[in-house]
Amino acid sequence: MPPSDNPTPASTPDTAQTPRQRYRAQVQQEIKQAALAQIAAGGIEALSINAIAKTLGMSGPALYKYFRNRDDLLTVLISDGYEDAAEAIRTTAHQVADRSARARLLALAHAYRDWALAQPHRYLLLAGTPAAAYEAPAHTTDSARAVMGPFVAVLAEGEPWPAAEPLYDEVRTWVTATPAVTDWIATYAPKATDPVPALAASVLAWTRMHGIVSLEVQGNFGGMGHDAGTLLDLEMGALADAVGLAGGA
Repeated sequence: MPPSDNPTPASTPDTAQTPRQRYRAQVQQEIKQAALAQIAAGGIEALSINAIAKTLGMSGPALYKYFRNRDDLLTVLISDGYEDAAEAIRTTAHQVADRSARARLLALAHAYRDWALAQPHRYLLLAGTPAAAYEAPAHTTDSARAVMGPFVAVLAEGEPWPAAEPLYDEVRTWVTATPAVTDWIATYAPKATDPVPALAASVLAWTRMHGIVSLEVQGNFGGMGHDAGTLLDLEMGALADAVGLAGGA
């Protein structure tokens, strides 16, 4: 490759940090890893600030220098999870960019499933039963939309599905009332003249994936003899057919 006209600066954000900042970031990462280990072992309700502090050899009050409270830590873990899942979906979207729309949809759905199966405790943190008395901040919704963005881009290549008209009416109300949703669709499907069919199809994709993957992660398919991946192919293939996505699997 020819040299860049804009060479990368010698210092990166990490190296530009002060020793105190680097230490703080390191401790925050250790706290998050300890928290995820708790959730993996006992579910979201097992998350305990005091237990984390004990694991790391800290006092409870010392830990509050890094996270304001349990909900603050939980919010960071949820945001991290969405960002990680979104990156996995984006990576797959780039890898399959030259395939048909139908093949891309199936590949994205399997990337979603693969991410969940690789770290089920993090998936359940995002998609499982919410923690008691916890209310996620509004910005986590934007993080969740980033996961589904590549699905919107693919499904915008489809056609309106007459049977989905009742859903379209409801989604249109949602779009009208929520400008952030309009912006989200415009980001991922800028050529869509009407965002509603793509958005409705994305909701259908999410519900189908969520249903299958959640049942699988929670062990509900045990002993039934089928592969959840087969179910996913059938459901996403049926959606692709319904909205007229071009191409084979």
